[in-house]
Amino acid sequence: MKKTFFTALLLSLGGVVFSQSSDELQLKAIYQSALTKGQGYQWLDHLSNQIGHRLSGSDNAEKAVQYTKAQLETLGLDRVFLQEVMVPKWVRGAKETAYIKDGKNKIEVPICALGGSIATPKKGLLAPVIEVHSIKELESLGTALKGKIVFYNRPMDAEQIETFKAYGHCVDQRSSGAREAAKYGAVGTIVRSMNLRLDDFPHTGNQSYGDLPQAQWIPTAAISTNGADLLSKKLKENPQLQFYFKQSCEQMADVLSYNVVGELKGSETPENIMVVGGHLDSWDLADGSHDDGAGVVQSMEALRILKQLNFKPKNTIRVVLFMNEENGNRGGKKYAELAQTNKENHVFALESDSGGFSPRGFSFECNDEEFAKISSWKGLFEPYLIHSFVKGHSGTDIGPLASKHIVKAGLKPDSQRYFDYHHAANDTFDAINKRELELGTATMASLLYLMDQKGL
Repeated sequence: MKKTFFTALLLSLGGVVFSQSSDELQLKAIYQSALTKGQGYQWLDHLSNQIGHRLSGSDNAEKAVQYTKAQLETLGLDRVFLQEVMVPKWVRGAKETAYIKDGKNKIEVPICALGGSIATPKKGLLAPVIEVHSIKELESLGTALKGKIVFYNRPMDAEQIETFKAYGHCVDQRSSGAREAAKYGAVGTIVRSMNLRLDDFPHTGNQSYGDLPQAQWIPTAAISTNGADLLSKKLKENPQLQFYFKQSCEQMADVLSYNVVGELKGSETPENIMVVGGHLDSWDLADGSHDDGAGVVQSMEALRILKQLNFKPKNTIRVVLFMNEENGNRGGKKYAELAQTNKENHVFALESDSGGFSPRGFSFECNDEEFAKISSWKGLFEPYLIHSFVKGHSGTDIGPLASKHIVKAGLKPDSQRYFDYHHAANDTFDAINKRELELGTATMASLLYLMDQKGL
């Protein structure tokens, strides 16, 4: 360990002298820097309030690329560069409208088109509705779905403490519901928003028609949880009611965009690369402060802190701001492709894409031996209330990386409020708590330090 990096610290209490290890001192310095000299909150303010939503292929996405590149260039890193990546360009168009038609009564409800959906006819789509609670249920209805709007109304499971599990158990109705309903002759689909809270915000998200012939594609939209409950109630009262919705979204030709990369070169084994990152794109209903502006600035800030503390990593550390996680994962795939082409050896990757809430720990993709070693560091994190080290999904953007001995990790913040904002119009800067954001940054920087110094 370099003597210039640490200073000895002795704490005297009651006549007994305690010494802190160099690792404890370094984590303390990281947390102090994040909480008292942080820059990430200001970066996020600009991304959210000066640029706004950053849907792939949009002008705002390009502004975000240029802004984050310029900010990384101020940090004194060894290299800052862009990686070209072709991304889809889907345009929402005019604000969507919808209503429940119950006899002569029309009750407006909040909806939003799902990413990648086609438009309705110009005058909108009006049809009878059939409520289902799973894709499997479509099979039992068969030809009864022809000419109908399928209403998927399976809620997130409130009994799940880990809300990402609740999300995973019902997101298939959003991602593939339109494709499956179209096979039975349905003319459209409406999907209950992926949200545990009852409110009036519809939550968008990506959907795919897969290999379904384009002539069979049908429009699909999300309805708010309050709207879904109302529609379900009205259907029980009158199964013959109709639903109307109108949307004007359009899929354009792919456009050129970029991953943004900054690098601290390793002092001992620079050929070994460690990545920390989040995705720069966001959905278009809001500025995406939690998803994933928070992860972007936390990743940038992690490198800024290590640089500011004069830390000299053994391995090369890169911050990567991936483009197009939301509707294609093109940035993550391109980064992995270039890594393979350039014969780069990635030994560790860390992603933040679960919001800017208070950090609780990490989920790891690694073998048992590696997990045991990483778990032995838990005591270093306990003073900062970080306690959850589990095996599990790391992140979508780093998923394609496939170096032989790579360990992957995902930051795990408290997840209870995340889906109140996820992909909705309320995912704005005012939903971010500065201190929680900074604690997440420090937790990430601390893991980067330990992985670099202790290795696997």
